[in-house]
Amino acid sequence: MHAPLTAEPTFTVRVAGRRPLADDTVALELRALDGAPLPRFEAGAHIDVHAGPGLVRQYSLCNPPSESDRYVIGVLRDPASRGGSAALHDGCPVGAQLTISAPRNHFPLQVQRRSVLLAGGIGVTPLLCMAHALQAAGTPFELHHCARSPAKAAFADELAAFGAQAHRHLHEDIAQQQAVLTPILQRQAVGDDEVYVCGPTAFIDWVCAQAEALGIAPARVHVEYFKPLAVDTTGDGAFEVKLASSGQVLHIPADRSVADVLVEAGVDLYTSCSEGTCGTCVTRVLAGTPLHRDVFLTDAEHDSGELFTPCCSRACSPLLVLDL
Repeated sequence: MHAPLTAEPTFTVRVAGRRPLADDTVALELRALDGAPLPRFEAGAHIDVHAGPGLVRQYSLCNPPSESDRYVIGVLRDPASRGGSAALHDGCPVGAQLTISAPRNHFPLQVQRRSVLLAGGIGVTPLLCMAHALQAAGTPFELHHCARSPAKAAFADELAAFGAQAHRHLHEDIAQQQAVLTPILQRQAVGDDEVYVCGPTAFIDWVCAQAEALGIAPARVHVEYFKPLAVDTTGDGAFEVKLASSGQVLHIPADRSVADVLVEAGVDLYTSCSEGTCGTCVTRVLAGTPLHRDVFLTDAEHDSGELFTPCCSRACSPLLVLDL
């Protein structure tokens, strides 16, 4: 059995630029140490950033995908930070070096399809990248960015550069934000644009619920969450996982994740977020019933029972057979 593949291959970049965007939000410009081109990326992609020992965080790329000399990320200092965003705010001056992964894309854009981009707060970052790609392709789009105040609204200059295709909605009251978004979604009930949504969990959930109520096909609504679900784990029990390739059966205690047990047993498994948001560890299920706790897979994928995120999800059945 090969050595565990518990993280994506990484490389080192330098912080070539840093600028404040809004209260508690900064943009970091990352370039190769030797000035060489960076791995290419597509709209919607993110990178893993190693902010410190044991601190790996995912950040969406927000500059145009046509740029190969730099990556730009927006970093919000999270009041509930476990250390990642604080480390990047406090310990990453221009000239600092960071370890990152190559870009991965679990939030792909259909660049030839007319699109409506709905962003809440720092969720604007992947949608900015999408707007750049759509503009370059000549595809019509509209970008709506909701924030509580001008002081909280990052990337104001970048949005302004899109002219009439980008709109900022600044309302402290959530109900006012929803009142602005409702007619935008109502137009999609009779349209056929793709709808891309990113932001706080409550923002995404509200948009998805409205879209469903309006009869917008779920296949047209694409979302990316930044944070995991809040889950009550007090009723968690033990179960077993069988590896299809070898027949090996592993016991999963109530207080450990499937991913932790697999890696400890020497199973090749890439992991990154460890909380069900990034999709790095998605694994096919051959038998058994998963108990899904991720925000990466779609409702249809959850219902199919064919895919599983071992970093956070568990089992409803006594045994899961995984395609590993």
